[in-house]
Amino acid sequence: MTHDVGGKLPNYHNLHGNVYEWCRDWYSMEYPTGSLTDPTGPETGSFRVRRGGVFYDSAQQSRSAYRNGFPPGDQNYGIGLRVVRSVP
Repeated sequence: MTHDVGGKLPNYHNLHGNVYEWCRDWYSMEYPTGSLTDPTGPETGSFRVRRGGVFYDSAQQSRSAYRNGFPPGDQNYGIGLRVVRSVP
């Protein structure tokens, strides 16, 4: 089952293997190589990136580096998002 954020040790079920995390980026099979910080992918597309894994996935999928593409309207109990804001 899913867990509340902060209910486990850092980066255990808070990010890895709790629920897939929707990302703003459009998905592409081609992923940049080399030393890059926060690559954004293509400017448009048909699929959005989902990262991490969900609690019922294998260990290989339950890591933040795991990514896949899904239609933006896709929804189920294994998908979430991380709200981020800047603090002035």
